Amino acid sequence: MVKELAKPNAKAKDPKETEHETLSGIPLKSVYTKEDVKDLNYEKDLADPGQFPYTRGIHEKMYRGKLWTMRQFAGFGGPEETNERFKYLLSAGQTGLSTAFDLPTLMGYDSDDPISHGEVGVCGVAIDSLEDIEILYKDLPLDKVSTSMTINGPAPIIFCMFLANARKRGFDWKKLDGTLQNDIFKEYTAQKTYLIPPRPALRLIQDMMVFCTKEVPRWNTISISGYHIREAGATAAQELAFTLADGFAYVDAGIEAGLEIDDFVPRLSFFFNAHIDFFEEIAKYRAARRIWAKRMRDHYGAKSERSLKLRFHTQTAGCSLTAPQPENNIVRTAIEALAGVLGGTQSLHTNSMDEVLGLPTQKAAHIALRTQQIIAHETGVANVADPLAGSYYVEWLTDEMERQANEYFAKIEEIGGVMAGIENGYFMKEIADSAYRFEQKMMSGDRHFIGLTSFKEEAPGAKIEILKIGPEYEIRQTERLKSLKARRDNEKVANTLQALKTAGKEGKNTFPCLLDCVEAYATLGEICSALKEVWGAYRENAVL
Repeated sequence: MVKELAKPNAKAKDPKETEHETLSGIPLKSVYTKEDVKDLNYEKDLADPGQFPYTRGIHEKMYRGKLWTMRQFAGFGGPEETNERFKYLLSAGQTGLSTAFDLPTLMGYDSDDPISHGEVGVCGVAIDSLEDIEILYKDLPLDKVSTSMTINGPAPIIFCMFLANARKRGFDWKKLDGTLQNDIFKEYTAQKTYLIPPRPALRLIQDMMVFCTKEVPRWNTISISGYHIREAGATAAQELAFTLADGFAYVDAGIEAGLEIDDFVPRLSFFFNAHIDFFEEIAKYRAARRIWAKRMRDHYGAKSERSLKLRFHTQTAGCSLTAPQPENNIVRTAIEALAGVLGGTQSLHTNSMDEVLGLPTQKAAHIALRTQQIIAHETGVANVADPLAGSYYVEWLTDEMERQANEYFAKIEEIGGVMAGIENGYFMKEIADSAYRFEQKMMSGDRHFIGLTSFKEEAPGAKIEILKIGPEYEIRQTERLKSLKARRDNEKVANTLQALKTAGKEGKNTFPCLLDCVEAYATLGEICSALKEVWGAYRENAVL
């Protein structure tokens, strides 16, 4: 039975009595005209697609030349199950792999660690060693399909496992395409899956950037992520500003490590959220490209066009999904995905309708992939590059996004930069305050979530199948780990771990040592313990 059929809940205010604003709280007029963009200079601020400052897209023809990569996030249970899901998605038309890891893996713990109990394989795939990676990517054409891995604290270790597996299978590292998230800054800011303190964590990333710039030149070594910042409660402008500020800090780190800017910056990519406020998200992406291009050219002196072009992956907003009436999430995801496409994304993940309830079932993942394919092949939006350019509202909102981001850049510089902002809690407090303000608006009825705060139903709708991960996966992982430790050369493992610790203490590049460790079949937990022995485990200071 429907409790409210034609009107939102009683708490909601009359729209005529409220000030209209974007999802992030930017006040809006009822109409925008040429007066709102009278200072807009086409050549300076927009230009054609594929031309500096790339506001309208990084390619001249955009999706006429090539559609975005359809990269559905997948990972659950053990590597066997996720390998099968990868194969299914590729057979259904997915064009890129995207790997989700379970919480113990994200935190650098092995499956047999007591702290991992009950979490093995639950929110992603469990990976303990090179042996698991060999199973995870078995029979997959790693030289023909790009691979993304969403992991941060232990990211260099997992990537070493990927490279070791690729070498065993005979793949040329210089031909591998893909992206490692490897964005440790946003972990301290938002997601909290970190291992060691921020400064040595950045050192590991610098070591990897130096190694991969020469040895794995087509791989995106960092995917600078605003997604989790937004999911933690940030506004669109905060997501934009904090993400790009992190990007600038990684550029500084690469230069500090001795790299030439045009040698490594083209392998930095970005990962943005696609939330439900359609035009705000499109404006955010357009502003991001313009800000990055200007900063790379005017501040850093980049000469290569590839350094100036901001490339990004988009994922629809998990925090916008609702458990009541989960079928509504199909509509939300479609709208958010469309915003990503109209904003010029290079790859896209569409959330499944059941992700607020559990891991995506195969049916729900299938619907999510078909959503992208319908947008690509039926709607016509891929026929024209940046079709919303020239809209008074979109151009004004793009400018407003850039203006707010620049205010944040000034503040971050004032407090001493990104690292200082992490250490003194600045970013965490800004995000927490924004999350609180949004929650207040939702609870007061100023914000509607259909099925959750408005148009609620007394009786539940159709029962949704939920994918549940049982204890059998943990048992299998721990048994495989026990067998591995009995079969491997444990003296070699001990020697490689000691060499890693020595490199860390002496300031040598740690990445070759990490490769040696994983090729000796040292486990993720053993390697992370070695790093903590050198630099200590990180404990966050609470910010109120």
